[in-house]
Amino acid sequence: MSHPHPELGPPPTLPANGLRVTPLGGLGEIGRNMTVFEYGGRLLIVDCGVLFPEDEQPGIDLILPDFSSIRNRLDDIEGIVLTHGHEDHIGGVPFLLREKPDIPLIGSKLTLALIEAKLQEHRIRPYTLEVAEGHRERIGPFDCEFVAVNHSIPDALAVAIRTPAGMVVHTGDFKMDQLPLDNRLTDLHAFARLSEEGIDLLLSDSTNAEVPGFVPPERDISNALRQVFAGARKRIIVASFASHVHRIQQILDAAHEYGRRVAFVGRSMVRNMGIARDLGYLKVPPGLVVDVKTLDDLPDSEVVLVCTGSQGEPMAALSRMANRDHQIRIVQGDTVILASSLIPGNENAVYRVINGLTRWGANVVHKGNAKVHVSGHASAGELLYFYNICRPRNLMPVHGEWRHLRANAELGALTGVPHDRIVIAEDGVVVDLVDGRAKIAGKVQAGYVYVDGLSVGDVREPALKDRKILGDEGIISVFVVLDSSTGKITGGPYIQARGSGIEDSAFSAVLPKITEVLERSAQDGVVEPHQMQQLVRRTLGKWVSDTYRRRPMILPVVVEV
Repeated sequence: MSHPHPELGPPPTLPANGLRVTPLGGLGEIGRNMTVFEYGGRLLIVDCGVLFPEDEQPGIDLILPDFSSIRNRLDDIEGIVLTHGHEDHIGGVPFLLREKPDIPLIGSKLTLALIEAKLQEHRIRPYTLEVAEGHRERIGPFDCEFVAVNHSIPDALAVAIRTPAGMVVHTGDFKMDQLPLDNRLTDLHAFARLSEEGIDLLLSDSTNAEVPGFVPPERDISNALRQVFAGARKRIIVASFASHVHRIQQILDAAHEYGRRVAFVGRSMVRNMGIARDLGYLKVPPGLVVDVKTLDDLPDSEVVLVCTGSQGEPMAALSRMANRDHQIRIVQGDTVILASSLIPGNENAVYRVINGLTRWGANVVHKGNAKVHVSGHASAGELLYFYNICRPRNLMPVHGEWRHLRANAELGALTGVPHDRIVIAEDGVVVDLVDGRAKIAGKVQAGYVYVDGLSVGDVREPALKDRKILGDEGIISVFVVLDSSTGKITGGPYIQARGSGIEDSAFSAVLPKITEVLERSAQDGVVEPHQMQQLVRRTLGKWVSDTYRRRPMILPVVVEV
């Protein structure tokens, strides 16, 4: 198995008969999925998603793929193929179209409807091409065939990309639910047909590669939901992804069966479910869904609220309810259902929300204590079955953390893919398919691009490190006034601490040390303000470390008069 090396340099010029594959996100992480394909000087992008921040990224709203490697080649992009409508696959599209709004978007009916609604908020009207399973479209030099796959959102597609260099199949996110709610199966017949033609490189979803066996059918959740609905005496509040149409359908069915009305809470939930209903993907009995404003007129035993926030997102409706920062107040006896999995990295945030809800008296039902979620990604048994059908000549695991990519690679090897034809890459690692073999050719920049409010890419790692220090250790500011000609202290030092846990009065012990250092510096003729600031920082920092074993941010200000 080939794998990336930290010393990889820029890739060489792509051979005339080669196809280049460059993942800019989605490898070594869950989210930010984006892969760039290049042939004959033209580019095709598959997906452009976002990653949600973790605790180590305070203040960040979203994390985007790094577009820098293609920024000077936007005119070479033939289109963006969107495999399905989840945020980790479409959330970055508005930010790329800001740079070139006329890049065509190719996807299924529901996927395009979801991204068009999102782009409307950004005041972008995209060029779109609607496709469906079985369609085959020529997109520049890329001959693309679309294949139905089952996932946790309707209308998901895999894509087979044919070029003179060979055929590449990108699965997108998929599983093999044999009893899907919409009766839309993963089209194994189509994959077998592609296998007969010859799949030169398979990019396969790795998220559940560590999980043995097969994913249970989505419809298995219905019984668990009915039990919860049967036992609930007050309001039921369900948190789910705003695009999980199949899950919401089962919630609606249970609510209808038990005589409850449903209200959607949160802008994205209201928007997406409205789109799904208008397009016929969500079946809503007449009178079942009501406006949230009318709920006060109904008894609690007849109310179901469906909202976002299943991943503990700070600004989502459920998190705000847990923090008593939402118009909907959790009361004793309410039932809250978290109808989703835990995305790696979000566990602490989710459990904080669960504890907050429990504190106010809610009965919280989640994956850990009831069968209210099944995964949307193929487990190891399904992947083995899939590889035996596809028989790829080369395999590249995608969509997953390192442990998932490794596990997926081992599954491929078990089914007969030679070890030297399995490529484990990471974001930015360039893989070339030349003469039927996939090999790592180099690396391009593919770091995190942070969205903070209206700022995109302005916040960098040093700023996040500063935010982390401020949050963990606080800040101490020191103000000193010096005579510009002699360097002698004419005012201060004055010290203030915020968030450090150290009382201002405690700094009286270090003031003489700071004064002594500055006076000695002035005697030695060192009076440049920046150098004096460094002396203050080192002196105060050493004292705080020795006395309190803490490392707050120290902000010295030296003013000459």
